[in-house]
Order: sequence, then structure tokens, then C-alpha cells
Amino acid sequence: MSLASGLPETHQLRPSTPCRATHQDGREWVVCQQVGEHVLGFAFPATQPLGSNDAEQGIARMEAAPSCALTLGAPLSWPESDPLLRALTRQRAREHAALASQARAPFVPGQSKIPPSGKVVGEPEVENLIEASLDLWLTAGRFSDQFEAAIARTFGATRAIAVNSGSSANLVALSTLTSPQLGTRALQPGDEVITAAAGFPTTVNPILQNGLVPVFVDSDLATGNIDPALIEVAISPRTKAIMAAHTLGNPMDMREIMRIARKHGLWVVEDCCDAFGSTLDGQLCGTFGDIGTLSFYPAHHITMGEGGAVFSRDPLLMKIAESFRDWGRDCYCPPGKDNTCGKRFCWKLGQLPEGYDHKYTYSHAGYNLKITDMQAAVGLAQLQRLDGFIARRRANHAALALALRAHGADQHLLLPEVLPGADPSWFGFLMVLKPDAPCTRNALTAYLEQQGIGTRLLFAGNLTRQPYFATQPHGVASPLTQADTLMEQAFWIGIWPGIESAQIDYMARTIAAYLGTAWND
Repeated sequence: MSLASGLPETHQLRPSTPCRATHQDGREWVVCQQVGEHVLGFAFPATQPLGSNDAEQGIARMEAAPSCALTLGAPLSWPESDPLLRALTRQRAREHAALASQARAPFVPGQSKIPPSGKVVGEPEVENLIEASLDLWLTAGRFSDQFEAAIARTFGATRAIAVNSGSSANLVALSTLTSPQLGTRALQPGDEVITAAAGFPTTVNPILQNGLVPVFVDSDLATGNIDPALIEVAISPRTKAIMAAHTLGNPMDMREIMRIARKHGLWVVEDCCDAFGSTLDGQLCGTFGDIGTLSFYPAHHITMGEGGAVFSRDPLLMKIAESFRDWGRDCYCPPGKDNTCGKRFCWKLGQLPEGYDHKYTYSHAGYNLKITDMQAAVGLAQLQRLDGFIARRRANHAALALALRAHGADQHLLLPEVLPGADPSWFGFLMVLKPDAPCTRNALTAYLEQQGIGTRLLFAGNLTRQPYFATQPHGVASPLTQADTLMEQAFWIGIWPGIESAQIDYMARTIAAYLGTAWND
């Protein structure tokens, strides 16, 4: 029957109902949509099943034909229509994302806002998100599996698990070290964990939440990182671990930290939430210690909205980490799967009756910290763009440092320094006002905010001075002089991939002008 208008309702082609058809030139078609007196479709053999690649390739070569030139065949039945409908939906999503990205307003100095952090998302992320939403799996699924495998490959890890935030990643990583499965090396309540006083709360909070005692040491002012020279003197008979972050992407001295850890038999947790892609001597940060963490909040190197990851080369640590993430259960079946071990009703654990369902046997006091597959789909698209993001962050950081020095701002600002052999994947641009600066830190940041330049302090500053810490058990192994300086004099601004050269130049000139060092060139 012809596709011309006036067909009975049961034969009318709707955009959501692809069908087979025969062109008057003899070619067999798949018709995707009717537009007025024309149809859109592509040539495809009637005897060949339509797969995902076929649908994508067909849409790419889609052509229009007068409806009177085609004879309508049977609608595509489910599930054969699934790949075509998905491909059409993704195409529309790509078109929407492309138009949205073109609508970005041009930068106007003094009027446009320059946020200190942000996300760069577009067609790949929208396409993946749509694809995952069409699955309606909702919890962790195929995209999550792909994402975790990709993170593990990136770090040469035995396994990586995705969690719902970088803070949760730190909680899972530190909790893993308390497992009885680690025998005499398991952290016990009251044990001490050495960490930096200057930093983000959720690098330290997991220590408290596990009944352990954080022991604070000071930081190096030039890098913002924990001072390794102070770690060894902080070690006591109760010290069992070191947990610290690579500040704003600037690698800690992991060579010295690992020397100390090996000498004293300490666990090392590397918080890489701000340092995805940073290296030291060509080795990725996160691969020096026993277990590492990442964050995928929108401010970070890649994003999935909310999310994080835990990774390690140690298979036992990853088995335990997965248990803590997944309610503390002993079973390791993925969502929607049963009896992966082949003996679901054959275990005898704890004081449970023999044969008690392994899916409901718990070896740890765990949580539910999994992500959804929609988040993982966005993260997977972002991960494929990571190298470009890192390159842009490095280029922006170098350009800003060069511009600040060219305008003389380094007379009054201590600019970031890096260790020999370090190649940071920068999160932000840290600055510390020198004692002879002509203004206070607060005055400078207030001015920058008025000029549209977003600023941030170095997170919590000296954590021991935060209100909630007044009642928390902790130790202080050395004077926290530099942590106080970072709290009082440091701030950072953005170098994320959405920032361009005109914004870099504007930020440098504005800072230097307020400090009285700008050149009028």
C-alpha cells in the first residue's frame, strides 16, 4: 500500500513506528519518519536483521523520497525497532547538544563571570545519557561495568569500583583497611592515621568515622601538600596509616612518603580527587600507595554529576572495598545476578545456620554507595575526553603563571611550585599572599569577585580550627604554622578547560592591577 496521505489510520506512518517499505526503483527500505508528502529512510535489505551499527550507518545516509514512490510494508517489530529508535533519539540529542553549545555567550571583561571550576559537557555526554536512560536499568549496569573497567585500566589496577562521590570513595578506602580480613594489619579503633591539617574535610572525616585518631602535621607552603619531613617524627606505636591528598592536583612527594610507609609498615591512602592524571616521575598519582580515590563532582577533571571511584592493585583490598560499598555484604554478585560463586546456599559463616543465603550475609558494617548507570554513562563519555581536559588544564595553568609573572604579581604572591619530576594535572591555581602584600587576602578575593572572577579558599584551611573539630579526638604532631598561613593568606582561581586565553589574561591583569604591579601594555 502507498504511503501517500489518506491511508487508513492503521496504515498511517508515525515517526515512532519505523517500518519496512519498497521503493519504486526496486530497493528495499527502512522508513524512519514521514514529513508531509515525503518520507525519510534508507535502503536496507528486507531479509537482514537491523542491528545497532546498521541503524547508525543508515541514519547517516538517510534520504528523502516522495511518499508516493514507496509501498508500505510491515512495521518493524520489537525488538528489531529498538536500535533504530535509539539511533534516532541519539541523533536528536546530538543536534540539541550542538545547538546548545553554540549558544554560549562571548566573554566580556568585567561583565562575564569566570567560575573557579566547572564542567565541559556536550554531545557525547548527552548521547550516552540518553542511551542509558532508554535502558531503564537505573542502578549500576553495563555503562558502570565499562566505566569501572576503564578506570582500572587507566591506573593499572586489579579493580576499580564506582561510588556516589569522592567523599564516599575516601570513606570506602579507609574503611577497607579496618576489615578483619586483613588480620593483624587491620586498623583498630584508637589507631592513628597521619594526615595534613590543611585540606578538605572528607580526606580526614573517614578516619574519625572509623573510630581512629587523625594525627595532623603541617604542610609545605609552596605546594600546599603535606610536608613529608614531618611525617616520620609523627609516628607513634599506634600509627598504622598515612592518608593525604594531592592538593589542587599538585603531586605530594610520594617517593618520600612511600619510603617512610615501607620502613614502618604503614598503609597509604592516596586521595586523588583533585589530581586525576597527575604524575610523579612518569607514574600516575594514585598508584604509589595501597589504595587510591577519585571524585567526579562537576568541579573535577571529569564529571558524572555526583560520583567517585576507589582503585587498587591489591585484589583483597578491592574485594573488601566492594563489600563496604554494597551494604557490607559478603556476596559479590553484581546487580540483577544471583549465585555467581556457585554455592549461594552452601556457606557457613559466623553464627548463621549452614546454607544461609549468601546474598544476605554481611561481613562488614557497610553502606549503599553505588552509582546509577546514567551517571556512569556520562562518566564514560567524559573519560574519553580526559586527555584533552588535562592538556587544557596544564596549558591554562602555565599561561596564568606566565601572565602573573609578566605583570609582576609574583612580587606579592607566592605562586605554585612543583617537585622535580612532577607533572600536575591541575585542579586550580593556588596563590598565597606574601607578608609584604599591599592588601589582605579577603580584600583581594572580595575585589576579584566584584570583577567577576570566582575565587575559593584552600577548602577548610586548618581543619583543627573548624567548629566541628572542637569535639573530635585528634593529635597534632608539629606546629601547624603553614596550615594557618594557608588558611589566612591562600586562595585559588580557576584554570578548568572551559576557561580560554582572554579570561586568563583578564584574571592576571585584574590581580596585578589590584596589587599595583600591572603593566599598561
